[in-house]
Amino acid sequence: MLSPTDLRKDTLIEFEGSLYKVLEYAQKQMGRGGSIVNTKLKNLITGQVIDKTFRNDEKVTSAEIDRKTMQYLYSSGTNYSVMDQQSYETIEVDSKLDDNVPKYIVEGGTIDALVYEDKIIGFEWPKNVTLKVVSAPGADKGNSASSSTKEIELETGLKIQAPQFIKEGDVIKVDTRSADYIERAK
Repeated sequence: MLSPTDLRKDTLIEFEGSLYKVLEYAQKQMGRGGSIVNTKLKNLITGQVIDKTFRNDEKVTSAEIDRKTMQYLYSSGTNYSVMDQQSYETIEVDSKLDDNVPKYIVEGGTIDALVYEDKIIGFEWPKNVTLKVVSAPGADKGNSASSSTKEIELETGLKIQAPQFIKEGDVIKVDTRSADYIERAK
């Protein structure tokens, strides 16, 4: 059990029989009384977002989330397939759950899945991933001082803006939160 003052952004809780993620959190001190905590919660099953105010003396149940390493196998239409690395069970996942998997993970790559009551509810993303450039129009030699960019295509099919000096075959780091070029991989 958590106190409402223990809640922070991205904390997962069980509330009214469902799983919620804290999107926003603000604590307010009330005169003689205790404090209150205003939150914006997202239901991870339905996607609904609600506002909820907790009094300081209420208790909140923390969610028991398992993390499992999954191997991304392939995409097919509106679904993609992942395989549990321990049981070798293949699971079909609706792309609406997280459409970033095919963008940032190459077929055969691994990612940590968040599992709640034996159901995948999301994925835990690293801050950046390393991907190979498969298409880059004319790399300009010596053009590293300029801030101009060009569109390149990565091995997953993702297209991003990168500096002019990036060429086909380079391996680069990409920010998974914004799909921005970070640097060449070393």
